[in-house]
Amino acid sequence: MAHLIVNADQGEQTISRHIYGHFAEHLGRCIYDGVWVGEDSSIPNVRGLRTDIVQALRDIRTPVLRWPGGCFADEYHWMDGIGPGDERPAMINTHWGGVTESNHFGTHEFLDLCRQLDCEPYICGNVGSGTVREMQQWVEYITLDGVSPMADLRRANGRAEPWRVSYWGVGNESWGCGGRMRPEFYADLYRRYATYLRDMSGNELYRIACGPRGDDYRWTEVLMREVGSVEARTARPFMAGLALHYYTRIDGLEGEGLSTSATRFGEAEWFRILKRALFMEELLERHSAIMDVYDPEREVALVVDEWGTWYDVEPGTHPRFLHQQNTLRDALVAGVTLNLFNEHSDRVRMANIAQTINVLQAMVLTRGDQMVLTPTYHVFEMYKDHQGAVLLPVDLRCGTYDYGGESVPALSASASRDSGGRVHLSVCNLDPNIEARLSCLFRGAQLSSVTGRVMTADAVNAHNTFQEPDAVCPAPFEDARLEGDTLSARLPPRSVLVLELS
Repeated sequence: MAHLIVNADQGEQTISRHIYGHFAEHLGRCIYDGVWVGEDSSIPNVRGLRTDIVQALRDIRTPVLRWPGGCFADEYHWMDGIGPGDERPAMINTHWGGVTESNHFGTHEFLDLCRQLDCEPYICGNVGSGTVREMQQWVEYITLDGVSPMADLRRANGRAEPWRVSYWGVGNESWGCGGRMRPEFYADLYRRYATYLRDMSGNELYRIACGPRGDDYRWTEVLMREVGSVEARTARPFMAGLALHYYTRIDGLEGEGLSTSATRFGEAEWFRILKRALFMEELLERHSAIMDVYDPEREVALVVDEWGTWYDVEPGTHPRFLHQQNTLRDALVAGVTLNLFNEHSDRVRMANIAQTINVLQAMVLTRGDQMVLTPTYHVFEMYKDHQGAVLLPVDLRCGTYDYGGESVPALSASASRDSGGRVHLSVCNLDPNIEARLSCLFRGAQLSSVTGRVMTADAVNAHNTFQEPDAVCPAPFEDARLEGDTLSARLPPRSVLVLELS
């Protein structure tokens, strides 16, 4: 029996809705043959943006979308992506397959997508191969309501009013594909770029610095000391967020005789991937501890703007398009990761899963005019009521899931209270073999009803296909009983459960 206490009368911290953000890069079939089909397409679209995908992403309340990369951001020159589509110069996408990039999807199209999604845009600027002037002019083009060469150019391209764009990334993975920089060099470079990224016409920029890869704690130390510390922030502008990247990768398992496939795997690979996903907790705690030294008031956010699973590409697809299937295992990775982000929402204020369509741990897969929602998509839909809700402190006492002489906690949980007073409890059962019996005490709450949905499947590698699009999807959960302030439930093995109590 697992025991959970939800302190329903103690919540103070709001879970930022931006924790449930997404990431769309010019990579493989994410943009082209993904969200963008063009106005002449027979696939229903609004100004070239695919209608069914827009609706699907609206249904999960997509709060923020990061673009144009990723590695692509540091070779993207934004002026190539404005003006009449047939006059835009093509380029080679050197990072992702050496394919030709038409630039038909650029600044105007991206901001139109965000408007259709009713979400906030998050633009990542080019530091690796760009210039300070180029990035400064991009900000001016987008946000200035006045007379200037860039504002006039925007008007000439059909947009009279400026857009409101707050979130601005200063480079991407500057330790890697964004320039192979040392943290000391990047810190100085960031200060230079950020100085010229000015707030214009009432648009206040939320500047996000490139943060560490995984457990590179030294990168965080240097950036916080040089840019994010209280002392460094006396000379504004300073960084509002530090971007952490961590992928739950399958690489390195081949030597252990384990499968690196997204769909062809067994319990050994199930356990190992979930254990690697849970390493996110250590990353959040240790990076936050370093940030606390320099920023005790927690003004600088930890922004996990790339996370998710990374496997072999699907057989027969381009090796650099990173197109992979998405199984029940990925749903559990998403569930436990979002629970961790919720629990650390005092420091984590944005996260962006990679990537939105047809790439890595995608929400949606497409084939021609067909579309299929992935198990990960369904987790985001099930968890959507956590967005903007008040985090409720929880105390979980559970057993372990043991495999091959190693163990992880069998359960992961998070709870919140929305503006209407409803409590939402999300629980993941990581054990693929054993159901979990849960007893949950809700302290300080008067509750009289409970409803819920659960997602599981007969096999750990179950996934949705165009032939069977609903093989893994949520179903009503009937095995919960509420008596006074105590709830009892039986969670199926390998499942994600969300309960609503009022």
